[in-house]
Amino acid sequence: MRNPPGLALSALALLIFLVLSFGASTTGILFGPGEWYDSLERPFFAPPNWLFGPAWSLFYTLMAIAAMLAWRQAGLRSRAMAWWFIQLFFNALWTPVFFGLQSPGLGLLEITFMWIAILICLLQFRKVSKAAFWFMLPYLGWVTFAWILNAGFWWLN
Repeated sequence: MRNPPGLALSALALLIFLVLSFGASTTGILFGPGEWYDSLERPFFAPPNWLFGPAWSLFYTLMAIAAMLAWRQAGLRSRAMAWWFIQLFFNALWTPVFFGLQSPGLGLLEITFMWIAILICLLQFRKVSKAAFWFMLPYLGWVTFAWILNAGFWWLN
């Protein structure tokens, strides 16, 4: 552990982590759902499409707060932060795989890797900051639901 940085630096780091977190969602601009997705048979438990924007906004914010807290305790070159960046990479990759390639099967494989990366990130966060762990935990719950939803799309289509 190291001495945590001051408030101003932490605020700047939070802003950077927010930009990075929400930046992962920009793949949705290039690979939106479109007609292909609208034509798929939806699992009975699929939420309405309008819910995904607010839900992901909440989870990207929580991810950024968790990253800032872990960074404050462990530093940018820590295992905890490495796994945060790895899970963020998989997060950004899911949209081009599922929507861009129009492949629920490959999307399911990709989201499995994302889920594992998030779990490892959580375990690393728990070692350096309990608060970071708790801020990141709802995201794992959401991605668990997203995995089940993705599996439903794959099964039905």
